[in-house]
Amino acid sequence: MSAMEQAAEGTVEGHASKSAAAIDRAKAEGRAALVGYLPAGFPSVQESIDAAIELAHNGADIIEIGIPYSDPVMDGSVIQAATTEALASGFRVASVFDVVKAVTDATDAAVLVMTYWNPVMRMGVDEFARRLARAGGAGLITPDLIPDEASEWFEASDRYGLDRVFLVAPSTTPERMAMTVDATRGFTYAVSLMGVTGARAAVDESAQRVVAGAREAGAERVCVGLGVSNAEHVREIAAYADGVIVGTAIVSALRDGGPAAVGRLAAALSGGLAREGHPA
Repeated sequence: MSAMEQAAEGTVEGHASKSAAAIDRAKAEGRAALVGYLPAGFPSVQESIDAAIELAHNGADIIEIGIPYSDPVMDGSVIQAATTEALASGFRVASVFDVVKAVTDATDAAVLVMTYWNPVMRMGVDEFARRLARAGGAGLITPDLIPDEASEWFEASDRYGLDRVFLVAPSTTPERMAMTVDATRGFTYAVSLMGVTGARAAVDESAQRVVAGAREAGAERVCVGLGVSNAEHVREIAAYADGVIVGTAIVSALRDGGPAAVGRLAAALSGGLAREGHPA
């Protein structure tokens, strides 16, 4: 079975894809999945855990736990500031497994780790994958890793039954789109805007083109991220994507109002998930 066939089936070597299952459950309920991002260790490890649990209890189907990085070139200013604060407070990469385990123990959400590739290489790809699987994690989102350079990650993710989520963008060529979709397991992450992340006043229409391109390449599940900040954005994306990814708005809520504010925002965002013909 090819990587694309495995992704379509949502399984690998007998392991079910946790993120694919979460998206499929949402689809069966007539809605898109809500995917929420939080950086581990911001403003503290415990508060990042509490906030993730609030996310899950208020409508998030999948939670991305970001590993703070010293040179977050693909992140917007809000997330950069949060990760810088986490690092200044002494966050260590190994603590991400404590966060993942605490959230998976307390919720039914699929928990993915989002990370630049360097921290994974420094720990050792197999060791990182083993510890993530042991913590109950669903897999990795790797924004700066391309399939051409991911052979070690393919082996480790297959060995431990982990999802591997790669990104596609408006600039992705049809050839590159096909390669990325084939390599992905769980869902394809569609970036709707060029450049760094951050809440936007409106979601760029290029998102629909990226999703269409991914589907043409064989993607069974496509989630859209970057620029989502309110329920209207969620409603717009839910009409054509399988999941809606929210990051900056959630981190801002945590910064300004703590974990409880994250829960309130998730509940509000969830109001936009239902597709036409289904009650909100």
